[in-house]
Amino acid sequence: MKDLSKTFNIRVTPHAKQNKVVDADGVLRVYTTTAPENGRANDAVVKLLAEYMDVPKSRIKILKGLTSRDKIISVD
Repeated sequence: MKDLSKTFNIRVTPHAKQNKVVDADGVLRVYTTTAPENGRANDAVVKLLAEYMDVPKSRIKILKGLTSRDKIISVD
């Protein structure tokens, strides 16, 4: 069975004016209006990426950078 998961580098900007995802030179930039408290921003990032990539939220995992603006995510 082939491994179809892909990894992406993302850069998160919390407290943004609007929620959006922008592809900038191979790095996805995720802007969220949510504050980075108690994992709320990470939840918002997963939701935004799921909408952007048109996949269920359950397929997106944050592999590295839970408390950092720079993250590595996996999409199964």
